[in-house]
Amino acid sequence: MGERVRFTHLHLHTKYSLLDGIIRIPELIEEVKRKGMNAVAVTDHGNMFGVIHFYREAIKNGVKPIIGMETYVAPEDRRQRKVYSGIPDSSFHLTLLAKTVKGYRNLMKLSSLAYLEGFYYKPRIDKEILSRYSDGIVALSGCMKGEVAFYLRRGEEEKAMKAASTYKEILGENYYIEIQNLKLPESEELIKKLLEVARKLDIKVVATNDVHYLRREDAKVQDVILCIQTQKKLSDPDRMKMESREMYLKSPEDMLSLFSEIPESLENAWKIGEECNVHIDVDSGKLLYPSYPRPSSFRNDIEYLRYLIEKGKRVRYPEINQEIERRIEKELKIIESTGFAGYF
Repeated sequence: MGERVRFTHLHLHTKYSLLDGIIRIPELIEEVKRKGMNAVAVTDHGNMFGVIHFYREAIKNGVKPIIGMETYVAPEDRRQRKVYSGIPDSSFHLTLLAKTVKGYRNLMKLSSLAYLEGFYYKPRIDKEILSRYSDGIVALSGCMKGEVAFYLRRGEEEKAMKAASTYKEILGENYYIEIQNLKLPESEELIKKLLEVARKLDIKVVATNDVHYLRREDAKVQDVILCIQTQKKLSDPDRMKMESREMYLKSPEDMLSLFSEIPESLENAWKIGEECNVHIDVDSGKLLYPSYPRPSSFRNDIEYLRYLIEKGKRVRYPEINQEIERRIEKELKIIESTGFAGYF
């Protein structure tokens, strides 16, 4: 019996990648164990909605949870709302993983800023805020919609090299060139080009499978989900669809058969999984409140809260009445008596 193949899936979409991934988390953990793996990452599209569900389920069943997100990156400033020629949704894909607790917090910050400041078609970050919140984060260059792969597919090698060089400058050794073999006509050629970029810039490579469903036969269900998302019929020849039927949770042995000539890409996936160690205290019951700056002219938070309520209630309730006033005062007294603790 040969030596066991070491591999960890680092690019995977659950049902929280809304109307795209179809994986239910309990079933994911069960399948990961069945296929002999002890860790897995979840990298849903542009959000971290499923993190706590995933973390609890994985820990409960003895599987190491690797927390991530496939973020959208604006071509320029995230606050620019404009269409870029040939770039779908005015964004590129980038796979991010939390290596440390600080990395997890930085992922949450990036996700929030993507919605609050960068939303245009998709919640987008940019390289500026990635630089600011890159500590504790591992980044993979992404799927075919990643910036490096995008330019390579268009024959723009110089732009691809520049993009990879910039990400390496931001993330250092925590930036990897991501390669996928989804058995598409262009897969083999694209992998060669990505390996060349990695060689020239001295960047490590990592294999992923862009998992959207658990089993090969589930591709049909995922196709239906995409139709619902895009409001198209299965019979529509021009609708959006996944050209590959290989985006399922493959075993380490399956992955080795795809990358037998690049075994280090599998070993690197496993090593990244080993390096990602995030503990979340999900069951202590401790409440963590955000810290809000209070002007020095106010003696305490309650006084400042009262001021903000008085200022805002006339806007929210132009025809304010005694009942509304009574309810506001009641809520304020509850907050004041508890000192906020246990109120929210």
